[in-house]
Amino acid sequence: MYISTTKKISINLPETLTEILNLLQEKGTTPILVGGCVRDYFLNLEIKDYDIEVFHVENFETLREYLEQFGKVKLVGKSYGVLKLCIGNDEYDFAIPRVEKKISKGHKGFEVISNSALSSKEAARRRDFTINALGYDFVKKEFLDPFDGLKDLENKILRHIDNNSFIEDPLRVYRAIQFTSRFGFTLDNKTFDLCKKMVFSGDLEELAKERIFEELKKLFLKSSKPSYGFELMKELGILKYFPELKALIGCIQEPEYHPEGDVWIHTLMSLDEMAKLKTGDDYKDLVLFFAILCHDFGKPLCTKVIKNKITSYKHESLGIEPTVSFLEKLTNDKKLIAEILPLVKNHLAPFQLYLHNSSDKAVKRLALKVDIEMLCLVCLADCLGRTIEDKCKCHEAISWLKNKASQLEVSNSGPKPIVMGKDLMDLGYKPGVLFKEILEFAFDLQLDENLEKKQILQRIKKQYKISTGE
Repeated sequence: MYISTTKKISINLPETLTEILNLLQEKGTTPILVGGCVRDYFLNLEIKDYDIEVFHVENFETLREYLEQFGKVKLVGKSYGVLKLCIGNDEYDFAIPRVEKKISKGHKGFEVISNSALSSKEAARRRDFTINALGYDFVKKEFLDPFDGLKDLENKILRHIDNNSFIEDPLRVYRAIQFTSRFGFTLDNKTFDLCKKMVFSGDLEELAKERIFEELKKLFLKSSKPSYGFELMKELGILKYFPELKALIGCIQEPEYHPEGDVWIHTLMSLDEMAKLKTGDDYKDLVLFFAILCHDFGKPLCTKVIKNKITSYKHESLGIEPTVSFLEKLTNDKKLIAEILPLVKNHLAPFQLYLHNSSDKAVKRLALKVDIEMLCLVCLADCLGRTIEDKCKCHEAISWLKNKASQLEVSNSGPKPIVMGKDLMDLGYKPGVLFKEILEFAFDLQLDENLEKKQILQRIKKQYKISTGE
């Protein structure tokens, strides 16, 4: 995979981007593709984001004028000299080379000096890892590798560039975690030691929860082995900030059902299984990953040995409080949290219903609590995330529930009441104290006895002696 930086090779770029870069070249600037797009080219990954640093441009406004010839330009950080060019559904980020100096806490606490006359190596020194410092000179059609990033790609090593600049942004510890997990790389020993030092010195405490959340999001959505990242979090000491995760380590489980070991090991195995079950919808997948990560948070609160058997009765419901506590450390998105909680609380339900060959009404009532299709994925990852010999039963249970839910048309939402308040008023009953009780009675008949609307109305009249005026 190693390619000499002097070898001239052309990257296939979008036609529109090529036109833009040709214009910038004609104007006397030197556009250089940088960061992830060059890294992903060598990793044979689909390139979705293009970042371009423009050298030898007169100033920020001149660059903006050049870009506005092609589409709408958004200012996403004038202090950083960054412009986002939007053309239809495509976006390209253009920046003027810069140097940064930490002057206060937080990701905004940098003194930034834009300088288009910097050398490409000087401009790349502020980047976090050698594999992200790669560049592609569009004018000379050659790769730039100022810090041996290609060699690190070849050896699957994640190595930081500069001690002083690396520690200026503690988020880079989380970036190290998600990159090693995404690419299956090993963290360089010196980088590992530096990250661990930053963790134990409390540097990570200045990070906003939203920034941490974004790195975990990338870990979940882009990694085939999320367990790598969480194991690295453990090794670096980051779990001190997440006691809900730390409590899983050493929490014993009944070997008959969990021969793989403690709850921590099971959780990591389940995460990797979920990576195989992704739906392709980023939001849904994020909900699923957090649900499987949190699904056994209740076990440390209730695990006991009873008659030589390890039990964890009611751990599903007991897991709600620590799940909320954990998620609120990462996000203020109440909708996201609300969608995760029922998956945690009901993660055993598919197997319980399957083993008892439960009735249609039990499936309908479950559908009122949780999206059954999503729940089936969580339950399947939970079942497969262990070293039991017979895993066929995992798929059998899930298939049984999915088929039931499909037949009842409740795969993604619970049944809707067929008797409404208007129907009661049509019967001659005036809104009042009993209204809610009667509607609940009607819905119970609909779910439990599968009655049609006409039959339910007749039962209501009989039960509540409603006069219709006939």
